Amino acid sequence: MKSFKLVALAGLIIFSPLVSAADYKIDTKGMHAFIQFRIQHLGFSWLYGQFNDFSGEYSYDQNNPEAAKASVVIQAASLDSNHAERDKHLRSDDFLNTDKYPEIRFTSTQYRPSGDSGGMLYGNLTLHGVTKPIAINIEKIGEGKDPWGGYRSGFSGTAEINRSDFGVDKNLGPASEKVEIILSIEGIRI
Repeated sequence: MKSFKLVALAGLIIFSPLVSAADYKIDTKGMHAFIQFRIQHLGFSWLYGQFNDFSGEYSYDQNNPEAAKASVVIQAASLDSNHAERDKHLRSDDFLNTDKYPEIRFTSTQYRPSGDSGGMLYGNLTLHGVTKPIAINIEKIGEGKDPWGGYRSGFSGTAEINRSDFGVDKNLGPASEKVEIILSIEGIRI
């Protein structure tokens, strides 16, 4: 009997990382997720916006965070800066050209944790038909059971890209070159 308990304990130790690994679907149905951006307008003020239509998944194992991965697909035409005429212009070929490039995609390539609740998520962003590597500074917000019998986890993140690196090069002055990306992601374990 004692040897059976030792074998069972050894099995739990060996397989416990596999049990805690979890795949999550980003909660866009309940809209507990946001992909926002901000960019300076001619160097005079900040312009904020978001994308209202996106989907994605991620995998996170607190016992093996280096194995984390994520993928997101954004419908570029869902851009919303709270001004219909500006949104129409941002969707045009002056900027995102959403008719030609309807999707923005991110696929992670590596996660490097730093500390207990954060790290850098590296991956490839495809925007305006151009794919470039980016880094997202990630902070884990929390995880646990939800009131509906599911299990959720949440993260926030920030990144910065240059518009012209992705072929979005309409001259708005040097202050408007950088775009800050702000993420608030809540996922439901699948």
